[in-house]
Amino acid sequence: MKELEKELNAPDVWKNQEKADQLSRDFRHLRTVIGPYDEIKDRCSAVKELAEIVEENDEESINSLADEISEISENIDKLEFKCILGGEADSCDAIVSINAGAGGTESCDWVSMILRMYTRWAEEHKCSFELIDQLNGEEAGIKSSTFIIRGDFAYGYLKAETGVHRLVRISPFDSNKRRHTSFASVDVIPDIDKNIKIEVSESDLKIDTYRASGAGGQHVNVTDSAVRITHMPTGIVVQCQKERSQHKNKATAMKLLKARLYEAKRREQEEKILQSYGDKKRIEWGSQIRSYVLHPYKMVKDHRTGEQTSNAEKVLDGGIDSFIEKYLKQMAVK
Repeated sequence: MKELEKELNAPDVWKNQEKADQLSRDFRHLRTVIGPYDEIKDRCSAVKELAEIVEENDEESINSLADEISEISENIDKLEFKCILGGEADSCDAIVSINAGAGGTESCDWVSMILRMYTRWAEEHKCSFELIDQLNGEEAGIKSSTFIIRGDFAYGYLKAETGVHRLVRISPFDSNKRRHTSFASVDVIPDIDKNIKIEVSESDLKIDTYRASGAGGQHVNVTDSAVRITHMPTGIVVQCQKERSQHKNKATAMKLLKARLYEAKRREQEEKILQSYGDKKRIEWGSQIRSYVLHPYKMVKDHRTGEQTSNAEKVLDGGIDSFIEKYLKQMAVK
């Protein structure tokens, strides 16, 4: 961190904006661990000194020390969890895609609910939100949405959300008020930075342009500004239509492609590692990971860890940290 601080204080550092931004980001990420560690260390020393001089019958001081020790313990737990996020891409921003499963309008509405859940999570964690691509449902809701959540360790946290999410509720679109089950898949990949090298050959790409869809406007459905890129060797397809400029959309689509290629390789390596655990539970990225039941009772349960809560409203309002932390801690043990 001292070395980075020295580079950032160099008089000509901001002549290269891209390098300066990366240095600032690396410095900030280190500070999020080192700062709390130093604070905990100082508080532990202070508590030790006070514990040596407090009188045995001084109940008020003893209770105060107990409260301080409890708070320090909680902070240590938080810091230890943050240190779990030590993967190559964990400090990156997160590119999140949500896609509706079978079920028509029901599933499209479920996608919009999940999208809101993640936007509220981002707000709570002081992260920014950037929409990349979205396809609205025919009657209501959203068929698919791709967006970037930018913030410290966004990918490190949100990678735990990859998988199929299941909703059980009384349908607001059913006049007979019957119970419906809806599915949506969530995929999270890192917005890889310049330090992670992914080589892509132009000869492996098929690039198509098409007219952007949307609610209307001067440039919507007028020019072929939207871009779709297919990586022929893997079959991975990415697209972007958020900008009016075809060039900007192509650059964003290439970023998405590199991120998906990186994640595909990472998951392949992870699967190989998990095979060595025999009967231990494996990560199945395409399987149902969590159920959100709103009728006949309320419960949200993560099927990978067993973590559950009856406060479904809080979860759908972005309160998913307990599920994320339990899962990441479980994977760290493996």
